[in-house]
Amino acid sequence: MIRALALLALLAPAAHAQGLTQADVLQGQFRPGWQQDNGTHMAAVHLRLAPEWKTYWRSPGDAGIPPSFDWTGSENVRAVHFHWPAPRVFHLNGMQSVGYDQELVLPIEVVAKDPAQPVRLRAEMELGVCRDICMPAALSLAADLLPPGGPDAVITAALRARPATAAEAGVLRVSCAVEPIQDGLRVTARMDLPPLGRGEVVVMEPGEPGIWVSEAEVRRDGQTLTAVAEMVPPSAGPFSLTRDRVTLTVIGPAGRAVEIRGCPAAP
Repeated sequence: MIRALALLALLAPAAHAQGLTQADVLQGQFRPGWQQDNGTHMAAVHLRLAPEWKTYWRSPGDAGIPPSFDWTGSENVRAVHFHWPAPRVFHLNGMQSVGYDQELVLPIEVVAKDPAQPVRLRAEMELGVCRDICMPAALSLAADLLPPGGPDAVITAALRARPATAAEAGVLRVSCAVEPIQDGLRVTARMDLPPLGRGEVVVMEPGEPGIWVSEAEVRRDGQTLTAVAEMVPPSAGPFSLTRDRVTLTVIGPAGRAVEIRGCPAAP
């Protein structure tokens, strides 16, 4: 994250030097969506990017910045849950990043304090957008979610574009070996799953805020995919990894991805 912020700070002036403004490369809005049978409301953040521009996933890699949201101005909102579509992998200046190009429809499931009443959804969103140069961006988004709402094919398509679950992808076995290193942990994940295609990337998420995770070294041997990454906490020392909070996301070509929740010790 620190490396990504430094990269953005270096590249942002180039955007201004070229006369580019945020409005030239990014537009955003809420899609109000519909109320579900369980009382939650399915809406979406809809971002449109200029050709060849991209923005980032929740775990963007060293060359990216994850989007952040401040919901303080909202009314009748208890919680907001994200349903991330499968991302793509990009390379910029020798660094790998994970995100989306041209367009991102990010479904959000809004839990109201009182499902019978309207929801006033307000968000201050901060994100990074990049092409061969990068710039920070900020959006103020607003929508009133009125039950019951109505179908939205764009949101529905984004929900279908989520990564497959382990069961859907045919994952037979997963385990993580953990060993201490000087400033954290080295995690070796082994997954038995059918290949997604050439150039598979594995992103490890520890499930705890503030922990830096290196780009994983990935190799495949038949049905077994192995990924090795280092995790470094702010204390810069070994720590206790909560295995059931770990998420492993395998990203292949053509929008294919698998999300594996939890990584037990090898039997």
